[in-house]
Formats: sequence, structure tokens, C-alpha cells
Amino acid sequence: MIRKGLGKGLGALISSADTENTGVREMKINEIEPNAGQPRKYFNDDKLSQLAESIKLHGIVQPLIVKRDEDTYKIVAGERRWRAARLAGLETVPVIVKDLSSKQVMEIALIENIQREDLNPIEEAEAYEKLISEFGMTQEDISVAVGRSRPAIANAVRLLTLQEKLKNLVINGELSSGHARALLSIEDKTLQIKASEEIVSRGLNVRETEKLVKRVLSKKEKKAPKKLDEEYMAIEDKFREILGTKVKIVRNNKSGKIMIEYYSVEELDRIVELINSLSKN
Repeated sequence: MIRKGLGKGLGALISSADTENTGVREMKINEIEPNAGQPRKYFNDDKLSQLAESIKLHGIVQPLIVKRDEDTYKIVAGERRWRAARLAGLETVPVIVKDLSSKQVMEIALIENIQREDLNPIEEAEAYEKLISEFGMTQEDISVAVGRSRPAIANAVRLLTLQEKLKNLVINGELSSGHARALLSIEDKTLQIKASEEIVSRGLNVRETEKLVKRVLSKKEKKAPKKLDEEYMAIEDKFREILGTKVKIVRNNKSGKIMIEYYSVEELDRIVELINSLSKN
């Protein structure tokens, strides 16, 4: 489980930025706006109400981090506190104003939410993808920043290839990221949906879901001699173990092809580099 202190840490990122009028100050709540690039898109109303009640009693203990943006201030960290403060009827909130780049804003917002375990898996995946596509970060860079392994980052980004209906099930908490990754093995979109419905209705765990997916795939694939199937599956498993990604062997009589899946340009580069290094040995 990821806790405070992961990766670079918020402290390191925030302290590296310039602070306007060093220290905490009170700011009118209507001078502050949410950051449109904030990774977190969904807020639980019940939990916001609970936080609002706590703020009424104890105030806001941890100041918001904000960034000046023309005539207003954008929230870098603390949007949930800001929303709860509005519910509590506060007119001002404690803030620290920081001079941050767009990349720093995204990193801080992402790390804060991961530390608090506030992001659902799709929001987390979208945040990683944004750091890659808009800020040129590699999966390794993100791994260092947020304190997660590179394969964990790659697996998270894979979730963005899900159908919208399945993404919504993950967002709503009806499917976990483990369920979703298992479903990605089913290429047929209709079968994917049917399998997801069975998972939800029967309350299957991830291990049971993996077994369900295997049954679905075995029914779809053309029957072949069992021994030959097992041999090809063993080869696929070996490739998967070496390359760190899904590998499928497509047979056609005596010929065939090997399909290696990748989920980003960076992932492709990693696989190519790995194959090149293996060929030199």
C-alpha cells in the first residue's frame, strides 16, 4: 500500500518551488478555483459532508497549496478541503502560494492523491498518461516520482484501453483494477461485457475472475490437440515472463506468427531494448 513518503515526496516537490510572501496566509474562498488538470474527478458527497463537519469544529489543519493564475488562484493540493470548507460555510481558508510549473502542479496533485488513496484506478491511469503525453515523462520517471514500480505504472496505463462501460465499473468501484486487467485478455468486446456482468452479479474475486476469463477464452478458441495447446501456452508464458508483457502465438497449419502486445510507445521501446540486449548475449 502506498503511504506518505513515497517517491520524491510532496515535501521535496513543494519545497523546491518559490513561495510568495513565505508562510501561511488566509485567502478568501471565492478567490480560489479548482485546477482543471487535477487528476481527481470524483468526490464522495458523504465523505465531503463528514469533512465539512470536522472543519466546522476544528478548522482546516493543513493549508491548501495554490498557484497564482492571472486574477485568481488555482488549487495545486487540497481541493477536497476547499470543497468541504465551502460546504462548512467558511469565507476564508489557509493557503500557501507557490510558483510552480505545469509539470510540478501535475506531479504534486498526483502524488497527494495517491498518498491519500483518493484516486480511482482510471483517474490514476489518466494522470500517468498525461505526465507521459504532455510532459514527456517516461514510465521510469513516474515510477521514481510516485514510488511505484515501472510495471505497476505500465499496468495502470493499460486500463485506459478498456471500453467506456468497463471504465465506469472501475470508477464506481464495482470492478477493481485486478478484475479489469484480467478482462483485457478477452479481445471480443461483447464477451468482455458479458464477463464483467457475471463478475459483478456473482461478486467474483480477482482469482475467480481469472478462471472465468480462461473459460471464456477456451470456448472461443478453436479446438486443437490438448498436448499441442499446452506446449504453445508454455511458450507464450515463457515469452511473457521474459518480455514482461502479453505474448500470443497465432497458428496457421505449420506456420504462424508471434504477437507481442505493448500499451505505449515507451513500452515498445523497452521491449525493443530488451530484445536487443538479449541478442547480444
